[in-house]
Amino acid sequence: MQNVKTAISIQKSLFEQAEQIARKMKVSRSHLFALALEDYIHREQNREFLAKINAAYAEEPDAAEKTLRRKARGAHRRMVRGEW
Repeated sequence: MQNVKTAISIQKSLFEQAEQIARKMKVSRSHLFALALEDYIHREQNREFLAKINAAYAEEPDAAEKTLRRKARGAHRRMVRGEW
């Protein structure tokens, strides 16, 4: 994996907290920042994925879908009648 060097500006208090956490974890600040960015990217991707799922399920079924669902429920009831 190829690394790219970058510079960022952050508040001093945030920098000091990062320093403490990096020492506690026994990793470099650069590694800590990379881990934090990876975590943020994963959470953002998960949020986007969830939004897409929610959008797909938010759509109201059309008349054909409603009819199909009603028939499927009826067929399922007939299949399990007396089983419970």
